[in-house]
Amino acid sequence: MKPADATLRVHLYDLEKRLMDGDFRRDRERLSGLLHPDFREFGSSGTVWSREAILDLLAGEPPYVPPVVDEFTVCLAAVELALVTYRTVGTSGISLRSSLWVNEGEEWKLIFHQGTKVPIAQE
Repeated sequence: MKPADATLRVHLYDLEKRLMDGDFRRDRERLSGLLHPDFREFGSSGTVWSREAILDLLAGEPPYVPPVVDEFTVCLAAVELALVTYRTVGTSGISLRSSLWVNEGEEWKLIFHQGTKVPIAQE
């Protein structure tokens, strides 16, 4: 894999941030425009979400404060396939996240996402 150029990195960062915006997440039409028809998510709870299931879930999501994103990287797995990894810090803790974005006809669509909670260190 090779690192993506700055333009693609900024674009995918903006798309990931859009997916964390509460108003955007609850808007089924706008959200469905970013999700690939074959979208699947492995949630931090261990739940596997289909595209329809995640659209239904997020449509009824209560308002929340979006997490802070850091350690954001983008690598190209193929010409039209980007792997995005990052860390989020929010009210529910710290999570490591990964997304696969596929470019279809000049539009990037999210085809896979996984979130993994970082355990709280015990002292």
